[in-house]
Amino acid sequence: FIANTPIFADASGSIHRIEGGAKVVQVHDGLLCATANLDGSRLITGGEDGRIIASAANGETSEIAANPKKWITSIACGPNGTIAFASGKVTSLIDANGRRSDQTHERSIEGVALAPKGIRLASARYNGVTLSFPGTAATPTELEWKGAHNGVCFSPDGRYVVTTMQENALHGWRLEDGKHMRMTGYPAKIKSWSWSTKGRHLATSGAEAAIVWPFHGKDGPMGKAPLELGTRANLKVTAVACHPLPHGPHIGEQVVGILPHQQRRKRPDARHAQFIPTPDGEGQPMALRAARRLDDAIGRRIIGGEVHCIRPVQAARGGEPNIKRLNGGNAHGLSFCQ
Repeated sequence: FIANTPIFADASGSIHRIEGGAKVVQVHDGLLCATANLDGSRLITGGEDGRIIASAANGETSEIAANPKKWITSIACGPNGTIAFASGKVTSLIDANGRRSDQTHERSIEGVALAPKGIRLASARYNGVTLSFPGTAATPTELEWKGAHNGVCFSPDGRYVVTTMQENALHGWRLEDGKHMRMTGYPAKIKSWSWSTKGRHLATSGAEAAIVWPFHGKDGPMGKAPLELGTRANLKVTAVACHPLPHGPHIGEQVVGILPHQQRRKRPDARHAQFIPTPDGEGQPMALRAARRLDDAIGRRIIGGEVHCIRPVQAARGGEPNIKRLNGGNAHGLSFCQ
């Protein structure tokens, strides 16, 4: 959702929005990555055409940067309007004043993330993560762990860096002392993750349940078992999202939305999930109705499967998730909005 307007981005480079009917704007010749900026006012996208485009809720678009004849493979938004992106071995950061800083690495960069405060950039690569302050003379910090690291994120409090790996695992570092955190045991690759608002939990896909790692306490998830929410023996979770409010619609308890897909399908469709609160904190899955309207407009089924909603405390007590079964194909995304 961008400024409470439903936005759908597809691989062809089209941005679909529901604003008095379905409308389409072609912004890329092939889309590779997309993320909303921190205040939710623009969708920032990168594509095979080497361009970074900002799209507003009213359909207006603007080019932020361009790398001609290069693919933009990863993008991240940070505080004060900063934007980072990766193209091959080069990472770039555009600060609040529009100044661009480029950094060349020894290996290709698979994912980027910006710290919740400041302009510290994390770049996922083979055998670890590089932490840098683009545009400064500060020496980068190298976090090493053998293997291919495909995605990276900071915890909301900035204490941890976590990566998804080519193998079915997460790896993390506690930044204050560089201590390693191994999070393994997944039957599939982790393609979706979501932090609770205060960083107490990290929810992930990659199993028959949403795997939720505890990060409260000085040692994070080390030595602790994760919660397994909404277990379904015949389904794999493909997208997760934590409610954006500290307490969610249930006081004192976080809420996690889960989108599984049928295992018989060859391609897992759900890639992204986002929760937007209503003014009173009672989130509602309005995006499902918006997606149905878009189905009718573009003649293609984009929702289906099952949507689960469950509270970690409820699961710990043996509770069952609330399940909404949808007709049609697999679910592609999930959002709570006003």
